[in-house]
Amino acid sequence: MIDEKIVTKAIIERFSEKLISNLELDVAVCGAGPSGLVAAYFLARGGLKVAVFERKLSIGGGMWGGGMMFNEIVVQEESREILDMLNIRTKPYTPGYYTVDSVEAVSGICFNAVKAGAHIFNLISIEDLVVRQDRVAGVVINWTAVEMAGLHVDPLTIMSKFVIDATGHPLEVVRVLERKMDVRLNTPSGKVEGEKSMWADVAETMTLENTKEVFSGLYVAGMSANATFGSYRMGPIFGGMLLSGRKVAELIIERMK
Repeated sequence: MIDEKIVTKAIIERFSEKLISNLELDVAVCGAGPSGLVAAYFLARGGLKVAVFERKLSIGGGMWGGGMMFNEIVVQEESREILDMLNIRTKPYTPGYYTVDSVEAVSGICFNAVKAGAHIFNLISIEDLVVRQDRVAGVVINWTAVEMAGLHVDPLTIMSKFVIDATGHPLEVVRVLERKMDVRLNTPSGKVEGEKSMWADVAETMTLENTKEVFSGLYVAGMSANATFGSYRMGPIFGGMLLSGRKVAELIIERMK
């Protein structure tokens, strides 16, 4: 016999335990797209306490849909080793290019990140940042449903030594900092440079180069990095995203030492 009260109590208690255990983090990853999930995997594998906050119901960002809902993606030779490490299958196409089932890719990266020790919270939006003495020190969260409904409901706070903006094209976290704190970012203009149109070859290279600290305590990865520093978009080739996730994790792990 199923007791609905026990089911409800179990969900409330277990979620509450999980949330309470993540109120203070080494790294808060904002956005559960490919770069954010890969970053979470390498950070957790490196022994850091990390949680990922995703505003949508689903994780995976733009990777789920492949290219125009053809659920295949392309990666280059340099990034294939990350997928091999995660036991995600790749198929050679032409020299230097590999195809990957996008559903397998997202599922595999997510599974490995969670097994490494990362916690993923979906349906949660980043409403604001905690800034202390000119340094980002945490994120301010609320339910995405509250945001969508425009309800006046106060948020909660997650303290974190480092924050990663991996929200992709919208660049949600960096834009909050720029709008509310009027700070100078580590960009040529001191402001968000903005995303340019499609140029996959340049974008893939620049994604990795632009993966860095944009303000004290705040890093950018994936498409957020290109949107911050004014580079191009790349479409359904995801090698740069994977490499960017690994790079931002390595940068933060080195800083933590």
